Amino acid sequence: MTATSSYPPLALYIDGAWTQGSGSRREPVVDPATEQVLAELPLAEQADLDAALAAADRGWRLWRDTPIETRSRILHTAARLLRERAQEIGRVMTMEQGKPLAEAAGEVQRVANLLEWDCEEARRAYGRIIPTGPGENLTVLREPIGPVAAFVPWNFPAGSPMRKIAAAVSAGCSIVIKASEEVPGTAVLITRAFHDAGLPAGVLNLVFGVPEEVSSHLIVSPVIRFVAFTGSIPVGKHLAQRAASVMKPSAMELGGHAPVIVCADADPKSAAVACARGKYVNAGQVCTSPSRFFVHRSIAEEFTTALVEASEAVRVGNGLEPEVQMGPLVNARRREAVHRLVTDAREKGARILTGGQIPDGPGYFYPPTVLVDVPEDAAILSDEPFGPLAPVIVFDDLDEALRQANSLPYGLAAYGFTNRADTADRLIRGFEAGILSINHTGGSVPQAPSGGYKESGYGREGGAEGLDGYLVTKRVSHRLQA
Repeated sequence: MTATSSYPPLALYIDGAWTQGSGSRREPVVDPATEQVLAELPLAEQADLDAALAAADRGWRLWRDTPIETRSRILHTAARLLRERAQEIGRVMTMEQGKPLAEAAGEVQRVANLLEWDCEEARRAYGRIIPTGPGENLTVLREPIGPVAAFVPWNFPAGSPMRKIAAAVSAGCSIVIKASEEVPGTAVLITRAFHDAGLPAGVLNLVFGVPEEVSSHLIVSPVIRFVAFTGSIPVGKHLAQRAASVMKPSAMELGGHAPVIVCADADPKSAAVACARGKYVNAGQVCTSPSRFFVHRSIAEEFTTALVEASEAVRVGNGLEPEVQMGPLVNARRREAVHRLVTDAREKGARILTGGQIPDGPGYFYPPTVLVDVPEDAAILSDEPFGPLAPVIVFDDLDEALRQANSLPYGLAAYGFTNRADTADRLIRGFEAGILSINHTGGSVPQAPSGGYKESGYGREGGAEGLDGYLVTKRVSHRLQA
């Protein structure tokens, strides 16, 4: 059964035009809440990728020389169109990815904010004048690095593409972006907003295809000057190696397994409610999702009781239905992976306080799940869960909790709850993560950088640092007479 009503026609976008590509390969797009096929997605062939590369090369040379006022006007128009179309785009996002409609429409509003932030930050990508002697000017310039190849996942169908697109086009670069084949409709509608805003042909090129085919072809192309990726650590390492083999700089926003430390002085009930709120956003399919809950023994029972209550109160269902708070997982593979972690933990002695069972009926739903008495060798404590799983681990000593929190190769996000300033300082200094939140589990914001270290990647998105990878620094020493 095919459900196409209100879902957009799918196409590649190359050199300012929509195309079905030069081949015949197609891939079904499935609604994870109903398991119905929404549309067939055309996949790019090598000829299509070459056309996108040629367009990006031309687009960059035009766009970099376009006055910043003109670029800014076009990008602000695109942001306005995204806001006006947020409900339409959000509905498509819910259909193909599953998150609740309010969450999806809010994501579109946030990417419009991000685009405006990056656009204005690019207007202030200042160089500097370095004092020298008479007859010589010594300056530093920041210029667009050139065409960008970007690869993004499915969990934030608007947020992930826009982090790359906004930074690239704001900096004056062109971009060839391979968005996720799981959620192409959102990327198509975002691209349409840029097209309707008057972005010149070739500046933004959207492709879909077999991931290995696309990445291997784009990254090694001499046209591409910078590589940006969001996704898993194994794939990130693979793409980083490929980029390094041809001396391409890259930014890697990779996976995490974010620890939460709830200290003895914290309010256990309010901490539990905040943790549940952060945990079940996007059904836990967030690289910064809180996923290991270390709770001081003195408040562990009260915290766990409140967490179970908050988890059981979450309304799970089709994200298009009113009052639904959590949708399905994106596909059957993801649900199977989540359930394997629960089964492994249970077999090793963990207790499941709520959830932990695959429900009957269509859709890839999985309930909010709270686990306790989880042994250290359970896979859920070392493998990124990427689902609505909340394992609670009791601790007695804060230093030991920090040791456990930092024991994995991940270093993306971490969370702490405390009412003492000195304890908060210990957490801030002690956590090995690039994104820290104290007394809340809120997400990223345009005005501040996001990114990890250790195996969670390098480079930053957002804030003043968000354009750094897309700009190259040029030193100019100019003697006024030869």
